Amino acid sequence: MPGRSHAGRPGGRGRRAVTNTTRVNTFVSQPTFVNPPAFGSQPAIWSGNFGGGWEIASGDILDTLRGRGTLLDNFGRGDVYVYTYGSWDNNTGPHGGTHVVPSVPKPKPKPEPKPEVKPEVKPEAKPELKPLTVRVVNLKVSANGAAHRTNKYAISAPLNPSPILVVRRGQPFSVQIEFSRPYDQKIDDLKLVFEAGDKPLTSKQTHVEFILSDDDKPKEWGAKIVSTENATITIDVYTPPTCFVGKWAFSIDVVKKEGSDVNVFRYLHRDPIYIIFNPWCKDDTVYMPDEALLNEYILNEVGRIFIGSKTSISSKPWNFAQFESHILDVAFHLLDISEMNWAIRGSAIPIIRKLSAMVNGNDDGGILTGNWSGDYSGGSSPLSWTGSAAILDEFWRNRSPVRFGQCWVFSGVATTICRALGIPARSVTNFGSAHDTDGSITIDVHFKPNGELDDSNNYDSVWNFHVWNEAWMARPDLPVGYGGWQAFDATPQETSDGVYCGGPTSVIAIQQGEVNLPYDGPFVFAEVNADRLYWTPNKLGVMECTYFDTKAIGKFISTKAANSSEREDLTESYKYAEGSPEERAAVLKANQVGSRRQDIYKRSTNDVKFKVVQVAESSWVGASFEVGLSMKNNSEEKRSVSGRIVVRSMFYTGVSADKLKSEPFTNIVLKPGEEKVQNVVVTQDEYDGKLKDCCMMDVSILAHVDETDQNFTILENYTLQKPHLSVKAPSEVTVNKEFKVDVSFANPLSSSLTGCVVTIDGLSQALKFPQGNVSPSGTFTATLPVNPTKLGNLELIVIFNSVQLEDINASCPILVRP
Repeated sequence: MPGRSHAGRPGGRGRRAVTNTTRVNTFVSQPTFVNPPAFGSQPAIWSGNFGGGWEIASGDILDTLRGRGTLLDNFGRGDVYVYTYGSWDNNTGPHGGTHVVPSVPKPKPKPEPKPEVKPEVKPEAKPELKPLTVRVVNLKVSANGAAHRTNKYAISAPLNPSPILVVRRGQPFSVQIEFSRPYDQKIDDLKLVFEAGDKPLTSKQTHVEFILSDDDKPKEWGAKIVSTENATITIDVYTPPTCFVGKWAFSIDVVKKEGSDVNVFRYLHRDPIYIIFNPWCKDDTVYMPDEALLNEYILNEVGRIFIGSKTSISSKPWNFAQFESHILDVAFHLLDISEMNWAIRGSAIPIIRKLSAMVNGNDDGGILTGNWSGDYSGGSSPLSWTGSAAILDEFWRNRSPVRFGQCWVFSGVATTICRALGIPARSVTNFGSAHDTDGSITIDVHFKPNGELDDSNNYDSVWNFHVWNEAWMARPDLPVGYGGWQAFDATPQETSDGVYCGGPTSVIAIQQGEVNLPYDGPFVFAEVNADRLYWTPNKLGVMECTYFDTKAIGKFISTKAANSSEREDLTESYKYAEGSPEERAAVLKANQVGSRRQDIYKRSTNDVKFKVVQVAESSWVGASFEVGLSMKNNSEEKRSVSGRIVVRSMFYTGVSADKLKSEPFTNIVLKPGEEKVQNVVVTQDEYDGKLKDCCMMDVSILAHVDETDQNFTILENYTLQKPHLSVKAPSEVTVNKEFKVDVSFANPLSSSLTGCVVTIDGLSQALKFPQGNVSPSGTFTATLPVNPTKLGNLELIVIFNSVQLEDINASCPILVRP
């Protein structure tokens, strides 16, 4: 068959050498060779440049080099093939090639011997250095974590198979880099690159790159070599104290220049580096100089949130768990879904304001849904939570608001997020906390003529207690002197700039009555120092302010004391002593910003002294509740008093629920100087089944003096104390080794407790243990297993919940050893 013998012999095997070259020719048909030499005869050479795309009728050729058929498309693309037994030349022949059989070369005469010449010894050429590449990067998570006080984060823990580096800004961290050969600073160009956000840009300071330097750069981005060993270097990386907080991608660029070409070999680290605030750094705006306070407000994972009423303060243990898995991821996720601009993520001020909006789920898919209805079907009762970890885990799994929360839950979660980000924070409780709905900086209470509360006109309210937060930071946006603790509130009460958020508000500014400073000063001032005004209709039916109380609001403002379980009173941080000239001046200054313009502070002569008294120093659930109105005649004439005392169950937000007692009294005659007490008693049978979550009651009183038309009106609230929960556990245990906890208490009610659950938290993830019913006036006992998974000095938190009684709690310290 024509053309099948182009290799010089039928079925013979040739040999080839292949090198890359530029394609020269493209043949449209196979060249024909004339008289190919027989196999084994004098060799000839067939060589030339092949292009691809030439073809024969069959579509393939016999590859004599390999002894097999190949597709033509696989033959000769851009390669030089050197054959024996024949050759062709690409410039002659009808098909671009011809066959040549060279003549037999004649033997050459032997050359005359030449004198021996020693070869010239040339210096050995210096071997060319291989390109520098990054083999391994060690972020030294453990050592950096200890230096930055971030080694408690679960994502950085030694047992984590893929630990993440968490560092505090403004403080250097160490990185170890192993190269393919020793690094030479004179010839190797090395560049470190940090990037944040979806669209990192140098102009937005979200793309940062820098070379290694011999100088320390403590207040800007940079890196310095601290040691070199073989092909490994150790560097210190510097971040500025104003660095944006968040996840930063980290890469190393090795730059190689060849003439005008520049090649970059990039090493991209698998995991981002988490950069957070640094309250230990003097140049950070959240710097806190007191180490004891930092141990409490940054590093302490367990605290207490105070609840109850001003006459009965109790505390609720709370596991903040700011170092648990996903907590930092949740914090950064909140900033991302809020569409917070990266340009302001270096300042704690906008971050705190944004977090106050994102902890609640009212506007933007935040963490918690609030519920004050008493019906918690489809979710968890706010009193059932023992800490933030379970809430944040559920939010992270589902990416939707968790049901349900109330003020102490919002505050506990906000404290967790702040401490995780490196912002010193604490939960703060205000007893007798005003909720001013109209910006008047007063709380208005309206009564009906018969002495009952006029709920249809009572828009303002006074919460038995309200829990918000304080975060520590400088306030460069305010006049000098207003830094330090800043109040902010994640509970969705009122909108600010169209969003349910509150603060940050300078606590010092609130004390001074400077409520016009950002943010939300009038609302916070009213919470702690509003005056309470009581309105009753006169004989013509026109509402008159018949009594005002300047001391009812903002009592026993509380937080957990640093490094103690005791209560620290913060009241004087928010306002001067009640009734002092400084306190009254602050109120009048704040009122200039308020919505009320008329003067309602007119005093009339009141010669009967009224006072509400709780007969027993404290009242317990299960016992009778007794309250009285003391009336003393300070005049020289007799006085006759009539009125009404109403007792109702209530929610802690000041909203009244079921009426428990309404008792009128008439014509109580007081002689000059005489004092009498009108009492009301509410028995267990009268309130059983009607108490709300926090076992609270409000007492409203209206009294009228017939001779002088003096009116007295007041609204007070009280909390019934819950039974004591006994918890017995070892003082020391071993990690991952189960131990037992004994729990007991006496049921104070004459009815059964149903739907009982014991929750244990603090040593591991929260554990729930469903229990059977507790008989009327019976004793509950349980022995429960706990397997601690955390190390250190921890606090065991135990809470008993049932349908009838919630949040019977206790805690105890436990040392968990390795």
